Amino acid sequence: MSSEHLEVVPIHKYPQYLGPCCELINNEWPRSETARMMSLQASCDELPTNLILINKEKHLLGHCKLTPIPSMSISCFIETVVISKSMRGQKLGTFLMKQVEKYCKDVLKLEMIHLSTKGQEDFYAKLGYEVCAPVSIYGSSISYSIGASRSKTTPVPIRTIDNCAASIDIDNNAPPPPPMPKPPNVVNTLKSNRTYMFKNLV
Repeated sequence: MSSEHLEVVPIHKYPQYLGPCCELINNEWPRSETARMMSLQASCDELPTNLILINKEKHLLGHCKLTPIPSMSISCFIETVVISKSMRGQKLGTFLMKQVEKYCKDVLKLEMIHLSTKGQEDFYAKLGYEVCAPVSIYGSSISYSIGASRSKTTPVPIRTIDNCAASIDIDNNAPPPPPMPKPPNVVNTLKSNRTYMFKNLV
C-alpha cells in the first residue's frame, strides 16, 4: 500500500473513530469496553495521546498509544501498537511506528521513546530500538537530589492558618519519620517477561 494515502492522526481530533478503535484493540487484547473507551477518551495534545492510522478512504487501519513516563520527561512509553488483522503484511506497522516517532519528536518535542514487547523484538530492532532496563509508567515525576549540600538548611514554604507564606527549617535534629507501611498485595510492575527497548530520536 502506498504511504502517500496513509495518515497518522490523534484520535481526540477524530472522535468518530473511538468506537471502531475500541473494537480494533479489543479484538487483539480483550478488555472491558468501558475501560478501553476511557483510555481512548483520555487522549490529548500532551500525553497520553492515542494515535490512529487511517487511509484515504478514512478507514481505521491501526492504533498506538503514547503514555508519559513520570521519571523521564524527555521520553514516552509506546503501548497498544496494533494493525487491523486484515491489513497485516503490508508494512503498515513500520509506517505507523515511523510516523509515531516523527510525532514524538516534532510535536511532543521528546528525545527518546521506550516500549516493551514480547515476541516482536526483531521488528523493533530493525527500526533501531535497543534493549534497555525496564521503565515504569507509574509513580511520581518528583525527583529528589541528595548531594554535598545535605548539611545546608532548606526552607520549605508552608501556609499558615491565615494563608500567609511562612517557612520552616527542615534541617533540625528531630528523628526521621518512620517509613510508610507497604500496601498489601502490591505487584512489582517491572518484574516481567517482556523485553524493554528504547530509541533515541535526536
